[in-house]
Formats: sequence, C-alpha cells, structure tokens
Amino acid sequence: MPIRSFRAQDFRCLQEAEFEADAHYNLVYGANASGKTSLLEALSYLGRGKSFRGAPTASLVRHGQAGFLLLGKVLVGEREATVGVRNGREGLEVRIDGDPQVGVAELAEALPLQVIDPEVHELVSGGPDGRRRFLDWAAFHVEHGFLAAWRRYRRALKQRNAALKQGAGLDAWTHELVQAGLRLDAARRAVAERSGAVLERFASGMVGADVRFAYRQGWSADKSLEAAVEGSLERDRQQGSTQVGPHRADLGIEFDERQARRLVSRGQQKLLACAMVLGSVDIVQGALGKRLLLLLDDPAAELDRASLGRLMDAVFGLDCQVVATALEPGLLAFPSPPAVFHVEHGRLSRVDG
Repeated sequence: MPIRSFRAQDFRCLQEAEFEADAHYNLVYGANASGKTSLLEALSYLGRGKSFRGAPTASLVRHGQAGFLLLGKVLVGEREATVGVRNGREGLEVRIDGDPQVGVAELAEALPLQVIDPEVHELVSGGPDGRRRFLDWAAFHVEHGFLAAWRRYRRALKQRNAALKQGAGLDAWTHELVQAGLRLDAARRAVAERSGAVLERFASGMVGADVRFAYRQGWSADKSLEAAVEGSLERDRQQGSTQVGPHRADLGIEFDERQARRLVSRGQQKLLACAMVLGSVDIVQGALGKRLLLLLDDPAAELDRASLGRLMDAVFGLDCQVVATALEPGLLAFPSPPAVFHVEHGRLSRVDG
C-alpha cells in the first residue's frame, strides 16, 4: 500500500491524530469543521510539502504551537520507509528514514498522491496555472528529466525577468531560457500526447460528452521558441517580464458548443475535473508500476446520486489506495468494507464494524 500508518501533531485543529490505514479503502466521517479536511490536508502535505488549499504555514500550525509534525510509514520500492515533515517557526524540515539531505521532490517520489477536493472544478473553470500544475504533476512522475528541466527554466526565467526590470543585458539569460524551455516543452508535450486518449476516455465516461484535450505550448505554434522570445522583446521590456514561453503553457479543454452548454454547472465541471485527475492517476500508476494514494474530500458535494455513483465507480476501478471524507458513514458505497474513522473537534477515532 502507498501509506501504512500516519500521525499528525499540531496541524490545524488536530492536536494529535494517528491511524493505521487499510490497503484499499478508508473513510473519515464527521460534521463540518470537525477536522476531516485538515486530516486530508495533512496527508497531502506529507507527500507534497505544501497545502493543497494554498494555505501559508502559519495558518497550518495549531494555535499556540511553534510548529507541526507529520509522520508516515510508506512503501518505497520494496521496502517500508519512514517519512517525516516538520514546519513552523524554524522552517521546513524533511526526512526520509532519518536522512535530512532530502527535499520536497523526494517526498513526492516516496508518496505519490492526488487530491480531489471541493474546489477541483477550478481545474476546468479556472486559469491555466492550475492545468499547468496538473500537467506538470504527471510529467514529474512519468518523464525522465522533467524536474531538472523545470528547475533550470524557472531559474532562467527569474534571472531574465530581473534583468528586464534592471535594464541589464539579456543575451545570456535569453539563450538559457530558450534551451531550458525547449526541454521543458518536450517533456510536457510527451506527457500530453501520452495522456490524451486516457483523459478523453475518463471524461467521456464521466460527463457523457466528447471532450478533447489540446496542449498549448505558451507561444505561437508557427514560430520557434527563440523567434517568439526575440519577437516579444519590446513588449517584455515594457512589461518588465517575459511574455512568452513554457510558463504560459496550458492544457486546453475542447468540446463543441452544444456540449459546452451541458458543462456550465459546477457539478458538471467537477465531474470533468475529477475525470482529469483520475485519468492522471491511471497514467502515473501504469508508468510507475505501483498504486497511488487518492484523497477524496467530500466527493458527494454538488453531485446527484447518479453522478456520485459514476465518480466512485471510476475511483474504484483504479485500484488505488483511497482516503475519503463524508458527513455520514453511509453516504459512500465501497466495493469492500473500508476502515472507518470518526473525527470530532479535531480528535480521530477508529470505528469498529
């Protein structure tokens, strides 16, 4: 299983929460504001080193405490490893089996996971940043060399933007930006091509419409990246930042006008976004040859019974490890009995069947 046991201390409202996970299905139920989402957020933080809700560190530390601690037993290759994350006034500290010479990238490799939360619809309705991160998550796990290219490009972009603001020479950083950008674009393009049919299959099954996904590179398709950057130089100087390149990439979602009218509600957008997330899990599980952890925060929200049934059927078909939350224990139907936990006032307890 991806994660065998988990402990959170002083994370949001959780003074201390600890559980042994079922290899397949885990259900956490409780009233609103009881701590369900905080538990999923803590689990996600253990595998990402950041909040899936975009919260700053100060808001994650329980009131009156200096920091929080997260610990998990995870499967790394054929062995079990202890993963730990501490954050607070002293800054972020990551350890795997006691080794402090690791970082967030190693966390993501040790505990690959995806999240479906109540804001997942923004993957469809929001701007390109979220879809770019979605594409990059898959590329990180699937495409060799992606992380190095991404880091190299981000550094070149930062330095070129600084030079633009200062009116300094650009040639060296423009060259580096183009070279790193081409590698980053190649990795994204490869994973987009690899993912297209899978994402379309999941989307069609979830929303009953023919959906197409189109990778958009972040500059004009009829120009090379070098020509596009050079052609944008005057605009870059006016704006004080680089206006074209892979940092403007997007994963376009295309459907005809008739189908688009069916997908305007948040419920339908949520289904389509969920299909994208589940499709990405399917792709990464296949590439890594291992099961992933999938966190479902209140999946029943804004979905009718039939839509919820389609979503959960797709989830169960992936055979990943699931931790889901619900208001009541009977809201979600699992194919086999889950481990059930109740949370109330930030306290987690196992419920025996």
